Amino acid sequence: MKKTVFFLLLIGFALLLAACSSAEADSVEPAGAQPAANNEQSNGFMGIGGGMMARHHTTIPDEYAGLTNPIPADDASIERGAEIYAAQCTSCHGDGGMGDGPAAAVLDPEPAAIAHTSQMLGDDYLYWRISEGGAMEPFNSAMIAWKTVLDEDIRWDVINYVQALGSGQVMPRQGMGGAAYDPDAEAERQAEMLAEAVAQSVITEEEADTFEGAHELVDGIMMQNRDAGMSGSMDDMMAGVLADLVASGELTQVQADTFASVHDRLAEAGLMQ
Repeated sequence: MKKTVFFLLLIGFALLLAACSSAEADSVEPAGAQPAANNEQSNGFMGIGGGMMARHHTTIPDEYAGLTNPIPADDASIERGAEIYAAQCTSCHGDGGMGDGPAAAVLDPEPAAIAHTSQMLGDDYLYWRISEGGAMEPFNSAMIAWKTVLDEDIRWDVINYVQALGSGQVMPRQGMGGAAYDPDAEAERQAEMLAEAVAQSVITEEEADTFEGAHELVDGIMMQNRDAGMSGSMDDMMAGVLADLVASGELTQVQADTFASVHDRLAEAGLMQ
């Protein structure tokens, strides 16, 4: 068993290097060419590129839709996931899962801040994205299809570890480098994003205030739903959460509609973090 896992790790590392090298080569622009804008910084999704709006509305394939993690998130699973993550994922996603590994600088789109966003995505979405990789529309990233390297249980172990990173249950191991998820830093980045959106007339100051006021509430419930085993993409989960918040009276319909509209406009403008 140990020899098999070691062999798989060697194959995976070689494939990862090849993927990163390919992405670096593709990022070189011909002389005189106008470089495309990169709107994917801190994109908030699992190693995926392409337009933010397209990703939000992508349908999970039937073979993955509705899957929930069959591996309990106990210490043993998290430890197995940590070992695989350190060997296979940190070079791009960073020790803390914030998309800031040493290979991130040559990747376009940049790796996602998976530690944070894994808290708000269904198990089926995460397992799909890890299994199939990014070489497809609308993602177009360098992430390989890990189903060719890692068996099913190991992929679920990695998800358990990444979610433990994002919840603060475990601290990042120090290997490749990269920051841990910091709620205060995330709040500061969001404030900067909203200020920039107002400056660019993407949204109004009033809309920014509504979005900011509802954001923590929406995120918190999405995390609770994920812990309860809710499946689906972020787009699907957010729509359900907004409807529930309106039904409970915690948000008005106008506030919910404003939140969804601002969310979409930030994504369309390439400002979403």
